Amino acid sequence: MVTYNIACIPGDGIGPEVIAEGRKVLDAVSEAEGFEVNWVDYNFGAERYLREGTLVSEEELKELSNFKAIYFGAVGDPRVRPGILERGIILKLRWYFDQYVNLRPVRLLNGVSSALRSKTPAHINFVCVRENTEDMYSGLGSSGVRSAKASMVMSRSKYQVKFDVDASMIGGDESFAYELGVITRLGAERVIKYAFNYAQNNGLRRVASVDKANVMTNIYSIWRDVFESTAKMYPQIQTEELYVDAAAMLFVREPERFQLVVLPNLFGDILTDLGAAIQGGMGLAPSANINPEGTSMFEPIHGSAPPLAGKKVANPIAAILAGGMMLDHLGRREAYNSVARAVERVLVDGRVRTPDLGGSSTTSEVGDAVVKELLSRV
Repeated sequence: MVTYNIACIPGDGIGPEVIAEGRKVLDAVSEAEGFEVNWVDYNFGAERYLREGTLVSEEELKELSNFKAIYFGAVGDPRVRPGILERGIILKLRWYFDQYVNLRPVRLLNGVSSALRSKTPAHINFVCVRENTEDMYSGLGSSGVRSAKASMVMSRSKYQVKFDVDASMIGGDESFAYELGVITRLGAERVIKYAFNYAQNNGLRRVASVDKANVMTNIYSIWRDVFESTAKMYPQIQTEELYVDAAAMLFVREPERFQLVVLPNLFGDILTDLGAAIQGGMGLAPSANINPEGTSMFEPIHGSAPPLAGKKVANPIAAILAGGMMLDHLGRREAYNSVARAVERVLVDGRVRTPDLGGSSTTSEVGDAVVKELLSRV
């Protein structure tokens, strides 16, 4: 029997609750389809940070590199200043493992109502490919009063970009702050090529690129140049280039226009959350952080939602579907399809739903219902 060793990081808030249901479903489908999942747990998150002052050590990163996949819940806790857990855990993992692709399907499932009342599952079914390691999430910035001098390095697995910045305010004595965004040709080329290959391999005929090259001319002109040159290698695929404000409007007015959208990091983060809204909510939206040659990580889009923690009402479907994407990544396409079909049958049936979808079921009841549907068709 084939065994897949998977690292599991439940995290904070509702993370452990939804990941428990995802594991329940993945254990069921693995048993039904004749393979095994061996879970290895890591306690990264707020509790350990508050207790020990530790986020993720270099030794733990090296250990995680032995896994092909990480199953991740969520991080964030009101007792910890915003940014510490996010940057010290989730962003650190993405950067360390060079997970340069963030794959986010935007699909309205049968049985779910969209915030766009006139739209059906036939209208909302596309994929976002977000660059995941560069742009405005470079981790570079500083602040000061009248002046801010800093030496900074954006260090990734294949390169480093160094900055020496000596900024000063002239004619004022107020504090100021700045962040630096960086897009490299390497970073743009690899994610845009991934997007076109994904479209080609999945029978998609249209690829749209999003940027703001009309205003942020330096950083997004290189993105646009790479998109246009890469598109020439895929003449069978129709392309279009959109400014981010127009893309946001079209996500709402005409989502059926899209089959695949490739985006820089910042715009991808924002627009895929908008995508989650039109597909029925954060509780339904899975994602994958992919390094095609290394360790990849799979997670629900939603955060840790501290007000919901422990109340047993969090929707586990995004986490379950993220687990399905993980199985697909590991070469178990049929297992992924089985999970996705079981989830959709539960939603169409409508009797088992968490409060965000208008029901009164608990988190574990949804997981149980998905397992029941899954096993009923084996």
